[in-house]
Amino acid sequence: MTERMTAEEFRAIREADLIERPSKYRNKKTTVEGVKFDSKREAEFYSSLKQLERARQVYEVELQKPYALTVNGQLVCTYKADFAFYDAIQKRNRVVDVNGVATKDFVIKKKLMRAVLGIDVEVVR
Repeated sequence: MTERMTAEEFRAIREADLIERPSKYRNKKTTVEGVKFDSKREAEFYSSLKQLERARQVYEVELQKPYALTVNGQLVCTYKADFAFYDAIQKRNRVVDVNGVATKDFVIKKKLMRAVLGIDVEVVR
C-alpha cells in the first residue's frame, strides 16, 4: 500500500527546502562579485561588461534601471532594463536585456520603449 502525506506535511518539507522546484524557464540564479543574477547568461554578460568597464570602453553601467512608460500622461507600465550603459566605442547609450525567452510582456515593453522613449532595447540570447 502506498503512503500519502498530508498537505501540511508537504508544506513543512517544502519550507525546509528539501524539495527544490525548478524555475519556470530553467534558469539558474548566479552570483558574481556579490551581485545576484536571475541566470548564468546574465551573469556572464555582466562579467564581460565589467571587463569592458575596466578597459574604459563602457561607462556608467546600471543594473535593473527602471524606465517609466507613460502614454498621454498615464503610466502604462515600467520596464526594468537588465543593463544600461554608455558605450565609448560606439559613442552612444545602450540598453540591453539578456533574454532566453521573449515573453508577451517583454515584446510589448520593448515596443513601448521604442515608441514612447525612442530607445531600442538590444536583446542578448
